[in-house]
Amino acid sequence: MKKQKTVRLLCIALCLVLLGSIFAMLINSNFGKTKVSRVSFDTETGTLSGLLYLPKDASAENPKPTVIVTHGYLNSAEMQDANAIELSRRGYVVLALDMYDHGHSKANASAYSGTDFFGLWSTFWIHSMYDAVQYMYEQPYVLKDAAGNGIIGVTGHSMGGFSSTMALAMDEQAAAATGVRKIYAGLTEGSDFSYSGLLGVTAEAADAAGGGRFMGKVAAHYDEFFFNDPAEAGGTVRYKDYVATPDGKTFLQQESGQANTWYDTSDGGKRIIYEPAQTHPWNHFSKKTTGYAIEFYQTAFADYANNIKQIAPTSQTWMLKELFELIALIGFIMMIVPIVVLLQQLPFLKEARTELIAPAKTDASVGGRFAGFAVLLTAILLPAIFFESLYDVDVTSQGMQILRFLALGLSISGIFAFCISRKAEENRKGYQVGSCLVFASGCLLAILTKVPLFQNLTIWTAPVVNNIAYWTIGAALISLLVMSVVYVATKAKEGAGFAQYGVKVPVKTVCAAFVTAILTVVIAYTLLFCVDAVFKTDFRIWTFAFKTFDANILLTVCKYLPTFFLFYLISTASIFVNTHTEALQGGKGYCLAIAMNAGGIFLWLVRQYCVLFATGVSAHPNAALSGIVLVAMVPTLAIAAVLSRALYKRTGNVWTPAFLNAILMTLMTVANTTVYLK
Repeated sequence: MKKQKTVRLLCIALCLVLLGSIFAMLINSNFGKTKVSRVSFDTETGTLSGLLYLPKDASAENPKPTVIVTHGYLNSAEMQDANAIELSRRGYVVLALDMYDHGHSKANASAYSGTDFFGLWSTFWIHSMYDAVQYMYEQPYVLKDAAGNGIIGVTGHSMGGFSSTMALAMDEQAAAATGVRKIYAGLTEGSDFSYSGLLGVTAEAADAAGGGRFMGKVAAHYDEFFFNDPAEAGGTVRYKDYVATPDGKTFLQQESGQANTWYDTSDGGKRIIYEPAQTHPWNHFSKKTTGYAIEFYQTAFADYANNIKQIAPTSQTWMLKELFELIALIGFIMMIVPIVVLLQQLPFLKEARTELIAPAKTDASVGGRFAGFAVLLTAILLPAIFFESLYDVDVTSQGMQILRFLALGLSISGIFAFCISRKAEENRKGYQVGSCLVFASGCLLAILTKVPLFQNLTIWTAPVVNNIAYWTIGAALISLLVMSVVYVATKAKEGAGFAQYGVKVPVKTVCAAFVTAILTVVIAYTLLFCVDAVFKTDFRIWTFAFKTFDANILLTVCKYLPTFFLFYLISTASIFVNTHTEALQGGKGYCLAIAMNAGGIFLWLVRQYCVLFATGVSAHPNAALSGIVLVAMVPTLAIAAVLSRALYKRTGNVWTPAFLNAILMTLMTVANTTVYLK
């Protein structure tokens, strides 16, 4: 009976994946009117890859205006789904580009100017867009005018916007020698001139190199990084009004310009700045901003209107693709547990299962409930309270100093507890082990607050994963410290041992759990790769996604696995001991598990942006990237919590969920971000 239910759940999950992917493909391809294919091409810098959206009527005999769209730092081409779908739906040829070192693209080792952060970071965005322009310009289905000028637009978000700015400058420089401009128009989203200015392409230089082009910027009021007024100090996560800044005035060539208004420029071009009330990552998940892109290119390519379809900017379908990919994502997550259960019926793999201990009794007294609630709240909030300091690896911050003081204080208490435990009449060994764990976890946490890890980018080649990994170590040690203190204070006298945390199992169980986790991830990703090959879709919602990858990132994944395994082992043990109780059966246990994993950082995120929208300055004005990263971390940790509880209930221990979450989430995280030196 149980096997039938498992098979039924797996079938439902696969149906969701299949149906979601089919309908996502239909929306993505405009119901077959656009051919979507993955392309790659070699350049002097490396290899670029992307998704080519080719309208069925585009050909050498009927070339089309073309737009190259690309993503920001730490993302991939799929982040430009909205622009790609809507522009190709209107008849444009669109290339959704993976910039170098993102997605399926890579830079040659010789292309880097150094192995420090700037040497690695500067390569991908300087060259990506203009290298893609060279490729697309040579394609027969791309429109050129009678003089050979390319009818090509470039649009990028964030670092993709800076890459577009550099491409415009490079194209104007090349045109001075060749007389041919390959780029006709450029719209950047979520980028100003702060980074391109490091290479000399300031607002003034970009203005001078406009070349009579149509140029625009999407400058969101609540962008976490850019469009800052130089007169404002105290962090960048605040309200902005780019048209009123010196750079905005230079770009528009207007002293009192207005947002959302086209202005003629002295070189014969036209420019516009759009200012939606959005955050930085909101730009590429917005009907309004997508509408701006449609309106921009309808205006820019007005002379070629007979080559494109005049569909109103408000008529958009990309949200349906996101919806269907979300359905497929739900199916993908749903199938994980049934796959594990079915695999563990095989010889050897069944050794991963142990008998689940009886649910613990709950202290029903008022004092007991209050103490339990206080401990859980502390465990949930501490990783969030120190999130900014840990994520930024800022060992000199006040947050790190406070955390170090707490860790050292509790580690000293572990010494006293060990001395006292020698007088314990019952479970003396338990008291001693617990006291040692208090001391060890406190010392390790204190050391962590003094030692910045993951600093060598030639070894730890995924920069944002380095920050996440450092935070996960801190969060894991905080959780272990809290669990150890609680054990010494209350659970040791109850006779609790490792079994009550789901940890005490034979070695063969650990090995079988590890193999089960690997096979489960292989099966799941095989399905994902098949979906990508057939439908050119994946499983995602906004910034959270399971996507395909190239084998050259697997070594990087393996480097980070031990760190994330430590986190998921400790978090699953914490979920086990706190939710496997008589009072928390069913949905209540899952809710608490999610709160334990993701509740604290979710509250941090809510506070950050509620304060920003309410006052114009966020709760943490300097936390630009860290806040954005949480948008994907919250669902990652919430899903991991659900898998942890579902699997420990079926396997009787923490090992299968710990291994599975570590492999699955590390692979997903690395595949979605920047990886240097592939």
